[in-house]
Amino acid sequence: MKLCVVGTGYVGLVAGTCFAEGGNDVMCVDNVAAKIEALRRGEVPIYEPGLEELIRRNVAEGRLAFTTDLPDAVRKSRVCFVAVGTPEREDGSANLSAVLAVARGIAETMDGHRVVVTKSTVPVGTHLKIRHEMEPITKHPFDVVSNPEFMKEGAAIEDFLKPDRVVIGAASPEAFKVMRELYEPFVRTGAPILEMDNASAEMTKYAANALLATRISFMNEIANLCERVGADVDYVRRGIGYDRRIGHHFLFPGVGYGGSCFPKDVQAVIHTAHENGMMFPLLNAVEEVNDAQKRRLVEKIVTEFGTDLRGKRFAIWGLAFKPRTDDMREAPALTVINGLLDHGAEVAVHDPEALTQARSVFGDRVTYHRVNYEALAGADALLIVTEWSEFRRPDFDRMKSLLKRPIIFDGRNIYEPEVMREHGFTYFPIGRVVVRPS
Repeated sequence: MKLCVVGTGYVGLVAGTCFAEGGNDVMCVDNVAAKIEALRRGEVPIYEPGLEELIRRNVAEGRLAFTTDLPDAVRKSRVCFVAVGTPEREDGSANLSAVLAVARGIAETMDGHRVVVTKSTVPVGTHLKIRHEMEPITKHPFDVVSNPEFMKEGAAIEDFLKPDRVVIGAASPEAFKVMRELYEPFVRTGAPILEMDNASAEMTKYAANALLATRISFMNEIANLCERVGADVDYVRRGIGYDRRIGHHFLFPGVGYGGSCFPKDVQAVIHTAHENGMMFPLLNAVEEVNDAQKRRLVEKIVTEFGTDLRGKRFAIWGLAFKPRTDDMREAPALTVINGLLDHGAEVAVHDPEALTQARSVFGDRVTYHRVNYEALAGADALLIVTEWSEFRRPDFDRMKSLLKRPIIFDGRNIYEPEVMREHGFTYFPIGRVVVRPS
């Protein structure tokens, strides 16, 4: 099938590449010429495991191309995916200006029936706005399909090629038929293709992310309570996770959620509720808990070292909001680092992929280290903010020799307290008893 995907951000680039990997002819469209030229040279603007290899292979085999020419891409395509950004406005609503601009561009160019698919995360009712935007412009028939994505950054290729489910919202049998044909190669192992109305499909995306965010905030509050009563949140997590009604996913406490989805989508649901005369106190609480959780590590440091951190140096391992990505949008590390700087501390940072992004945020206010151990030299303590795999089995003796004091504030609970005790560290986890050398 011939497709165009408008927008070469995270969603559009992964979706377009994976559709090409499935045997389709795909044109990825963007209005930033420098970005398109870089992609043609094989330079991928985001870090996602496996993506660069897939792009190069599908470009070489002629199934994937990059262009700034939207009219040409629309004329050559049967299905047009809209995958542009929907940034959050100050009031929490999603900015749909780019989505509607693409819809107008498609309507102005289409020379026959088109299936217009929203892959961007959009509020409920966006399908109607797209239809209303296009109908006055074109005389040709078209279908508007709502097809939310459920990819996890760091595992996006696997999630797209082997999805848990595919959600399709549409209003015509023809649209459902086209979308089933497009997705059937990816669900051969039995994952369902769920067909529904557009509004339900749009709501499904927000509901999924809001519920996952709720689980994270709930476990963070349980972790904070565990610290007060002397319980171990790891035992609690496992104790409830084996309940089949609950399961083990998203029960790991830490320093809060971040990224481009959860914060924005929780706000969007709250805004949609308010627009429809409904309060949503549960999600307001989820957001408040998350904001507070991002400050927990700095609060622990202030309790241990005092409010005046001038002359103190702290090493940060992990800047991206999660491992296997370079994305720092809404990352807890931003709050942690700013909190330390506000108290007068010096900060040395390391991340396997996100140092470039960090430089654009902090400039020369922190020092940057390609090797994780280098950040430890002369530091009063180490803070672990992102659970990269390479942090899980470090050389503890080397760490002790580099740190001024053997203190670790573990925002992701990646170490076992007894192991820390054996190695002589003072260890501050989340939701577990503090370990101090005897």
